[in-house]
Amino acid sequence: MADGGELVKATERLLEGRHGRLGASALRAALVDLYEFWLGRGASAAGVDTAEPGVALVAVGGLGRRELVPFSDLDLLLVHNGTSGVAEIADALWYPLWDAKVGLDHSVRTPGEALKVASEDLRVAMGLLDARHLAGDAELSGRLVSAARDQWRRTARKQIPDMTASVRQRWARSGEIAQSAEPDLKHGRGGLRDFAVLEALAAAQLTARPGEELLEAKGLLLDVRTELRREIRRERDILSAPEAELVAAELGFGDRFTLARKLSGAGRTIAYALDVALRSTVEPPKPRFGRRPARTPLTEGVVLHGNEVALARDAVPAKDPALLLRVAAASARTGKPIALGTLKALAESAPELRAPWPPDALNALIELLGAGEGLVDAVESLDRTGLWARLFPEWGAVRDLPPRSPVHQWTVDRHLVRTCVEAAKLTTTVSRPDLLLVGALLHDIGKGRDVDHSELGAKISAQVATRLGLSPADAATVSAMVRHHLLLPHTATRRDISEPETVSRVVKTLDGDIVLVQLLHALTQADSLATGPGVWTDWKARLLAELVTGCEEVLHGKGFTAPEPMDDDQRELVAQAVASGTGEIRISAHGKVVTVLLAVPARAELLAPAAGVLALNSMEVHSAVLRGHDGGRAGVFTASPKFGSLPDATLLREQFARAVAGTLPLTQRLAAKERDYGSPAPVAPKVLWFDDETSGPDTVVLELRAADRIGLLFRVAGALRRCDAEVSWAKVSTLGGAVVDSFAVTPRSGRIEPGWRREVEQAILAAAS
Repeated sequence: MADGGELVKATERLLEGRHGRLGASALRAALVDLYEFWLGRGASAAGVDTAEPGVALVAVGGLGRRELVPFSDLDLLLVHNGTSGVAEIADALWYPLWDAKVGLDHSVRTPGEALKVASEDLRVAMGLLDARHLAGDAELSGRLVSAARDQWRRTARKQIPDMTASVRQRWARSGEIAQSAEPDLKHGRGGLRDFAVLEALAAAQLTARPGEELLEAKGLLLDVRTELRREIRRERDILSAPEAELVAAELGFGDRFTLARKLSGAGRTIAYALDVALRSTVEPPKPRFGRRPARTPLTEGVVLHGNEVALARDAVPAKDPALLLRVAAASARTGKPIALGTLKALAESAPELRAPWPPDALNALIELLGAGEGLVDAVESLDRTGLWARLFPEWGAVRDLPPRSPVHQWTVDRHLVRTCVEAAKLTTTVSRPDLLLVGALLHDIGKGRDVDHSELGAKISAQVATRLGLSPADAATVSAMVRHHLLLPHTATRRDISEPETVSRVVKTLDGDIVLVQLLHALTQADSLATGPGVWTDWKARLLAELVTGCEEVLHGKGFTAPEPMDDDQRELVAQAVASGTGEIRISAHGKVVTVLLAVPARAELLAPAAGVLALNSMEVHSAVLRGHDGGRAGVFTASPKFGSLPDATLLREQFARAVAGTLPLTQRLAAKERDYGSPAPVAPKVLWFDDETSGPDTVVLELRAADRIGLLFRVAGALRRCDAEVSWAKVSTLGGAVVDSFAVTPRSGRIEPGWRREVEQAILAAAS
């Protein structure tokens, strides 16, 4: 056979040339020609052409596709018809390749054996789709290739679950091409392996063949992979920053940042196409007894249809500006993908949200940002269809923007989304979880320009926050979070935080705003965790905690605000309740939002019945204030339906009266309702205690911070009742997917005994978990 040394020398000569972007494809073509020529000579010398019965040398993998990149293994199959002496032919083929130190993945099989292995091994089945005749019996090769493709078309759909599982396992190991600082060009999500899966699905006639945009994305990945290996003279598919500089220059992209944005876009194109293809090829479950798949309501205008989030039949995107955000929030919360038809309908007809956004749109955005891991795919779906840019035009400046610092593992846009994911776990550590999530989304929005990104970001975020419908004070807080998001970590790690002057300087910089201090503390942790491994350490966490504690000691305060006294309408309704001895209710509607005024005699329960009845009717409580007056209690609840129309006022009155009387089984009915609706993002609830200086020494205020869920307020009220805790006043706030609820409580015995607070706290945490 031909001398392996000749092959090595010839390969080196090819690698010496530098021909720019067009040269990468030319180099691959030259390598294919070289190896085909060399293998052809070797096959003749080994007796492949003259063996009886037929023997054929078949290429699969990169050589089979004519896409051979430098330092790739050769995937070769020696196929035969039971030929005697085939082992000697194989040895004559393989040993020169091993001597030349060429990586080799080889096998010797009959067509029947090859097809049997393909039926049992997904990787082999997909590899045979690229099979191409090199030498020997061409008719034998043709029969194998044709039979392999026929077998794949017959069996591919059954392989989809295994294929999907394999793809997702590979993604978990290798990360993403898009939004990764060091992408794995072959194995990463959106890489060349994913493109091969797309081609396999097309070969099975399950999807259309990849179009021009996908082919261009694949071409870029191939060129970068080719040039990377040529530059470093070895097998490697992960593109690091130093190598990216060399590759970018050779391919004519100027610098690695330009190349990184191109790669990110290519990876997103392939990843999204594969996600769509895998979903579209899964056979929907067959409905039982001829019924259609269930459509489970998730929120207003949004249902779970089969395994996808879709529009309800009566939803009208053109007339519902917040529908887009409710769809995305439902997808993120449930972890289910948005149906393609729904994305298309929203892209075509969803109106632009006018400034300021309506409250329901802002509420849906906060719920989306606080959904946890599901946020990543939900934002990606919106971004790929142009919907995210419709919500945030400022996003274009950071989309696919590579990081300047090597400690960052994500592009700037993905880092912002990942920071929200981490911030969602910390919403119970702050009194304004909504502002924490908005600040997390916008904290690096000023990057990508040659100015201080904190200063520019503060200006941009103030404009965005105002557009979202936040109050001027809240918009100023978000802007300050962005402006000072590096203040705490820089101070804690670079200054002497034991010096009072250091703490005073931080407090002065933040205008003495304790809420802002706590928001920046949580944002710093979320930002660090979303940056990369090892950025958030125990040492850093300890220093931050010491600095924040010092600031809080300077800015001490009771931390809560009691509700305003009752107005005349509330006092009047209390008087009616006292006179009738039962619950009274008044309802006023303002569009989809209703104000419910309820009153009960002093000895009757108000909070649990009111919260339970509203939850039973799928009403989401946005705020609630409870007060006592003249032998009775009154509560004002602001709520709106999660889906459907407003409940009948007469039904609410009847259910409230039964709930106050104890004849309505709220606990059982709400448990069933919560199972249908799904669980919130996993975040540990937190209880804080404050002394209530206005209500006497044995009244304390507890503040609950928790993820919102159906019936939460009802369960909390029940826990307080079981602990013999009288509620003298309460303030309830729902902020997206989180709640911050304050209750002024006094033991029924009149005195706070040792252990009572702990008993109440444990009961509240159990109710909120």
